[in-house]
Amino acid sequence: MLDILAITGPIYLCIAAGFACVRWNVFTKGDMRVFGKFVIQIALPALLFNALASRPLGEVLHWGYLLAFTVGSLMLMMGALLYAWRVQGRSLTESAYVAMGMTCSNSGYVGYPVMLLTFGPLAGVILALNLIVENIIKLPLLFTLADAGAAGEGQGRPTLSQALRETAGRLVRNPMIVAIFAGFAVALTGWALPSVLQRTVTLFSAASGGLALFIIGGTLVGLEVKGLRRQVSLIAVGKLLLHPLAVWLAVLLLPLLGLPAVQGDLRVAVVLSAAMPMLGIYSLLAQRHGFEGFTAAALLAATGASFFTVSAILWLMRHSAGWLA
Repeated sequence: MLDILAITGPIYLCIAAGFACVRWNVFTKGDMRVFGKFVIQIALPALLFNALASRPLGEVLHWGYLLAFTVGSLMLMMGALLYAWRVQGRSLTESAYVAMGMTCSNSGYVGYPVMLLTFGPLAGVILALNLIVENIIKLPLLFTLADAGAAGEGQGRPTLSQALRETAGRLVRNPMIVAIFAGFAVALTGWALPSVLQRTVTLFSAASGGLALFIIGGTLVGLEVKGLRRQVSLIAVGKLLLHPLAVWLAVLLLPLLGLPAVQGDLRVAVVLSAAMPMLGIYSLLAQRHGFEGFTAAALLAATGASFFTVSAILWLMRHSAGWLA
């Protein structure tokens, strides 16, 4: 158990430090937005490019991992969407944000530091694979559903075709997506960066882990769960327990269907990636349609509870060697 705490403990101590510094006015929440912009625009893109460009393409493209993470996430996404929409009677737009909270992991701010402590240099590749699925498949699909639902409810939102164009535009302008494709291009050509550029990229990439966690802690200050416990509990349970379960089932299912299997440490990594709390900008994304209330509360609850669930999943993996076999 001490080995598990050695991995998860520093993660949540960094989050606690960010929370304490904002709570005691060492930094403001506005400072967290500035730090976050640096991480998203500079540090994480540098990390992704470095992780992909420094390896042969065959060591980067793991089709089994991509399939397992995609299939498991989409199974839960569709189930969550239909449950919130048809069973609970929520709007399609609100249901899309419920599904987003259950299936879109915080791969950059929380997932990457956990993977770094658990898998070492492989963490950069895991982050890139996760971001491919999240930014090219899951988030565009959910944004399209949210916008389509809002348009159908007469809120003056974009049509389906407009939503697709806007989503494509966001992807083209996303520095992390640009860094992923640039890293793939360098890996494909085998071109070696000049040592000065390589060291510069490495310096920026090294700033991502601890600062990302610090930002998460700072952004949690002032969020409240009161009055939203039922909906927040549903999203938190879905994200922290049902999402890794769905991905684990996908890992087991793929070989039976003759599809590429997830190999080695990546079998554990893909389930662990699904066990991360939802992405840190969850409530900011939901502001577009006026659902920042329950999404912010869910973010707070899931991030706090993830200390126990992530630690438990890590312990289970280490003490049940055959559970993913």
